[in-house]
Amino acid sequence: MNVAGSLCILVSVVALLTAGPAALQAGSVQHEPAPGTARRVLFMCPHGAAKSVLASAYFRQLAAERGLRVLVTSAGTEPDASVAPAVAAHLTRQGLAAPTDAPRKVTGEDLAQADLVISLGCDLTGLPKPKGALRTWDDIPSPSANFAAADEAIRARVVALVDELARQASPAKP
Repeated sequence: MNVAGSLCILVSVVALLTAGPAALQAGSVQHEPAPGTARRVLFMCPHGAAKSVLASAYFRQLAAERGLRVLVTSAGTEPDASVAPAVAAHLTRQGLAAPTDAPRKVTGEDLAQADLVISLGCDLTGLPKPKGALRTWDDIPSPSANFAAADEAIRARVVALVDELARQASPAKP
């Protein structure tokens, strides 16, 4: 056996030993980012032009304010050519930059690298299963039908998510 093969086995054994008995009995190890590494969060919506753009912009801002180490991306399952003008203008009025000018199609690599995937109304049929946790926020209204309600719902969900991740990142207090 070569050095690379030995190292691979050693890393696998260490991962199994540090996962705890429940993971060993279940036969799998739940993916969590290593301490000190940034958590990868992917927001995706059908067109990558409104819901995922709003969510990722709010998430970046709030995560930074809370000191969370995150890498945030957004994508669409059937992306539009550009971010919705109403979304870009709304973010600009709030002093936030749209995370992208041109929505892009979600890839298998995106799903394989994300620790957390937030789907905002996507049809997930035919997409690879994400490596990390998948959450669906399918109850968010359409921004084209009611922008204010969609914005409010997205912001509320993002605030709750950042609060949850901040609690997870903080050591438990006695």
